[in-house]
Amino acid sequence: MGNNIRVGFIGLGIMGRSMSRNLYRAGFPVTVWNRTRSKMEEAAAWGATVAGSPREVASESDVVITIVGDTPDVRQVVEGEDGILAAAHEGLVWIDMSTISPDTTRRLSDAAAECGVRMLDAPVSGGDIGAREGTLSIMVGGDANVLHEVEPVLQAMGSNIIHCGPAGAGQTVKACNQIMCGLNLLGMAEALTLAKKAGVDPDTMIQVTSQGAAGSWALSNLAPRVVRGDLDPGFSVQFQQKDLRIVLEEAERLCLPLVGTAAVNQLLRSVQAHEGDEDGTQALITVMERLANVKVTPVTSGTG
Repeated sequence: MGNNIRVGFIGLGIMGRSMSRNLYRAGFPVTVWNRTRSKMEEAAAWGATVAGSPREVASESDVVITIVGDTPDVRQVVEGEDGILAAAHEGLVWIDMSTISPDTTRRLSDAAAECGVRMLDAPVSGGDIGAREGTLSIMVGGDANVLHEVEPVLQAMGSNIIHCGPAGAGQTVKACNQIMCGLNLLGMAEALTLAKKAGVDPDTMIQVTSQGAAGSWALSNLAPRVVRGDLDPGFSVQFQQKDLRIVLEEAERLCLPLVGTAAVNQLLRSVQAHEGDEDGTQALITVMERLANVKVTPVTSGTG
């Protein structure tokens, strides 16, 4: 396969709209579908072909990528009456870049194989910035030979593509990633709160600590947004909570205690209780502000 691969893309949210456009810029013919038609019209403006259903996407594609909200959404676009598997054809590869449970992924891989469709689970990390810049980390589960075949497609969206093991392994590594993202997020929020309450300039604290052992993606990318009062989503609270639910369900299955992850999940639930579902994950700072009775974000900013 080369750049003549016909790529179908299902899911044009914050991540998907940038990822699909990067595929088109890399020279791949791209056919898209999304539940919200206005997002398809936006894609058509930059050159994508618009399909009427996931089934139609699959019938016109060699590789179909899905990146949708949650497990039921994946199952609907894949196994539904007008889903991808309804248009299964020889050679079709399905790459699911959503974040869902490893166990469900293994079952879907088996279902796809029964229809002659080869599946890779390939969740991503890097947020809206990585999606726009084509620098996502992509963790891949499935057959290594299939990955080699479609790697040029993934290279148009990511700069760090790692084969993690058999079906479901990509989702397991993504769960590990979300544990660390959640705990780094909490560390960032607590550090900003301490700096502000102690009278130290938060920007100075970020500048110093981001270059040392405490450095993290959250500190470099989300902390400056907090200081500006920007709680807009690069990755929303509701989707982070969905991912943490997957982590905690997998931990329960394995009888694995994850104390820190559970704490982050509960603190983000407070953000949700204050109508912050659509805010970016950095809105965790609003919980710390309430707990510590200190204002870290500018007084004029919204707090969700």
